[in-house]
Amino acid sequence: MSRWMVDLNSDLGESFGAYTLGRDEEVLRFVTSANIACGYHAGDHNVMGRTVKAAAEKGVGLGAHPGLPDLLGFGRRRMEVEPKDVYNMTLYQVGALAAFARACGKRLQHVKPHGALYNMACRDRRIASAIAEAVAAVDSGLILFGLAGSRLVEAGRAAGLTVAEEVFADRTYQPDGTLTPRTDPRAMVRDPEEAVRRVLRMVKERKVTAVDGTEISIRADTVCVHGDEPQALAFARRLREALQSEGVEIRRVGEWLGPS
Repeated sequence: MSRWMVDLNSDLGESFGAYTLGRDEEVLRFVTSANIACGYHAGDHNVMGRTVKAAAEKGVGLGAHPGLPDLLGFGRRRMEVEPKDVYNMTLYQVGALAAFARACGKRLQHVKPHGALYNMACRDRRIASAIAEAVAAVDSGLILFGLAGSRLVEAGRAAGLTVAEEVFADRTYQPDGTLTPRTDPRAMVRDPEEAVRRVLRMVKERKVTAVDGTEISIRADTVCVHGDEPQALAFARRLREALQSEGVEIRRVGEWLGPS
């Protein structure tokens, strides 16, 4: 077994009706876990069914990707929601995707909140706890994906869940370990080779450099590769090749990550 092991995940199933987003079928060739939209920020019943089936056929871990009820804003706009709302909307969305998984003879592996809901949970323990408790209520065996070192990771462990600490291949970090907001021109890592170097360092050295030069300690159980970016397919392939060439074993997180 390799000294280093990591899961590669991508946000998929984000098309809606007649609108197609991302290159899901192709990205699925290179990732080990799929975060599948549940109809609130993106996706619909047909897209959910199609994406679950495609991921299951490729042996990719199935994950629910619940978001805020904001199709127009793609779930990236912050909303004032109470923890009770967050609990119920998470329960609703995870339950829906779990049903599609069962229809394919599979079960969910994990849950990863989307967009603004994810960012809110990383900072607000009440929101984080509502998500974690809803996930545990659906299935205490589910793995909760959360930003490395965040409130969401803490809440998941407090709820008795196995937690996968997540890092991002194409996003920059603030000195406190949070992601740089997308409104900031420094938010995205545009150079694929720079992104690969950053991921290798996060996986092997557990370090990342923030936008101000601060060195941050970080744990990388799973790496997010965004499937809706223009170069997603080429980057997913390049990242996988680079990790493997550096002796990093890439495996579905449910195969090796035990209880926290």
